[in-house]
Amino acid sequence: MEVSVNQVDTGAVLVIGKTGNLSRSEATRIRRKIDLHIVSLMCILYAIQYMDKATLGNAAVLGLLEDLRLGTIFYLGYLVFEFPQNLCLQRLPVGKWLSFNILAWAIALCMHAACKNFTGLFVVRLILGICEGSITAGFMIVTSMFYTRTEQTLRVGYWFLMNGTAQIISGFISFGTLHMKTNSLQAWQWLMIILGILTMVTAENQTDVENKHFKKEQMIEALTDVKIWLFALFSVLADIPNSLVNQRQIIISSFGFSDLETTLLGCVPGAVAILAVWSGTAIAARIPSSRAWVGVIYLIPNLAAVFLMLFLSWDNKLGLLLTFLNHLLTTAIKTVVVLSLSWLSCTTAGHTKRVTANAIMLSAYCIGNAVGSLMWAEKYKPRNRVPWAIMGVCVVFRILTLLGIRYLLSTENRRRDAEPVDTAYADVYIERLREDGVMEKVRVDKEFLDLTDKQNRDFRYVL
Repeated sequence: MEVSVNQVDTGAVLVIGKTGNLSRSEATRIRRKIDLHIVSLMCILYAIQYMDKATLGNAAVLGLLEDLRLGTIFYLGYLVFEFPQNLCLQRLPVGKWLSFNILAWAIALCMHAACKNFTGLFVVRLILGICEGSITAGFMIVTSMFYTRTEQTLRVGYWFLMNGTAQIISGFISFGTLHMKTNSLQAWQWLMIILGILTMVTAENQTDVENKHFKKEQMIEALTDVKIWLFALFSVLADIPNSLVNQRQIIISSFGFSDLETTLLGCVPGAVAILAVWSGTAIAARIPSSRAWVGVIYLIPNLAAVFLMLFLSWDNKLGLLLTFLNHLLTTAIKTVVVLSLSWLSCTTAGHTKRVTANAIMLSAYCIGNAVGSLMWAEKYKPRNRVPWAIMGVCVVFRILTLLGIRYLLSTENRRRDAEPVDTAYADVYIERLREDGVMEKVRVDKEFLDLTDKQNRDFRYVL
């Protein structure tokens, strides 16, 4: 079988015809260098992205809602532009496209301080959502390019746990802005300007790593793949409670704490969440076929927290606060979502299919957050029993969805184990021009053919 260069993985063009073995020590050295240069940069960017996204919650305590009566529009822009963002990530240089989006959202964040009415805030929050929609999708692509399926879970955990770090940093920044007394700008405006400047600092052009040919058949396969839609369902169920990101400071303040105390208490879940995300991904990475079980274990505290938030006496402020913070550790920071993101990437092959799957997953993320923001109605305050009950239902169905995904994938693995050896892509060649000007045909290994997980019958799903 002969195929064109566009049909094979970009890596095939780089290594085809070359021989040589890579020692374990050399592979470790290269992996550490990638961790240092790429993962460290992604960690910094993801922390800043989370701080920017959560500015509405922090700014609410600093006076933004009192001044402008603003409702969130962030996830509308994120949702509408998620598929176009993923298409651009595939067709354009990844590093340069991410840099463009980072710079655009930094400018939009700074412009928050200049807004004086709902229309102005609507526009800048919409732009913020459009631009930040590229980050998680882009990071998933980069992680899958540089790491094996067994290495991806821990690396996704590394940059995702920066959400916790961001909570700590933004809490102290918010605390500091409360002490900035000026006639021209209020505390929430200083918060937007400071975080916008921090974002601009990171918006330098980064070298891109890959540019793939778009394959329509892979996109169609992704749209008809049951497991991808189960992951999307899980994302919706996970992100309905994620609306707590913007409600967190408001709820803590409702327990009777001052604005200064509220901003500092917002750092607490961030600190513990770093350990929660790190431990969850580390366990899943080291114990084979454990992703679903680890996810279920980490969801159990959610159920306990929801139960206590529903039935504890309103006079027990300390108990309610501790319960609420416990819920944030595994809901707002979403240890299990880290596992689901890396799990989806590990079980989806084919570059276009993976990009489409990421777009579906992150679109579901937007839907969940948009729906979640609607349940925090004024009529349910201050106890918010209806929102907490909805979150409890979501946790139960998240557990069932995780177990359903595991059953589906394990069943497919057993089916493939029983099939005869697949030789459909055993002999595939591409034409290559040698240095002496002679055109030659070179055999391409199956792993470089950019096959999807359904096309490659030797593919086994990680559990």
